[in-house]
Amino acid sequence: MQGSENAREGNKQPALHADLEQKEEARKIRRLQVMIGMVMSVIGQDPNLSIEEASELAAGAKRAALAMFPDKELAFDILYRPRLQRLINERFRLQ
Repeated sequence: MQGSENAREGNKQPALHADLEQKEEARKIRRLQVMIGMVMSVIGQDPNLSIEEASELAAGAKRAALAMFPDKELAFDILYRPRLQRLINERFRLQ
């Protein structure tokens, strides 16, 4: 009887670990979304921001994203880079 209880508890461990990993992944994604939103707000609203500072903010956001998700550079370049570049182009009237 105890053997079957231990086996059931053993089966809970991988599920628990997977659940914790999913929660951590969701937390990191939310943190990234908030960070990108803040960077975009600063780039779009700070009247004293230079184009060099805006570019550095975008580069810093990418570095932070890659620190959280080291193997997801392509995803960043597809999802966030165009949004940041478009905002910088609009803000500084670049072509």
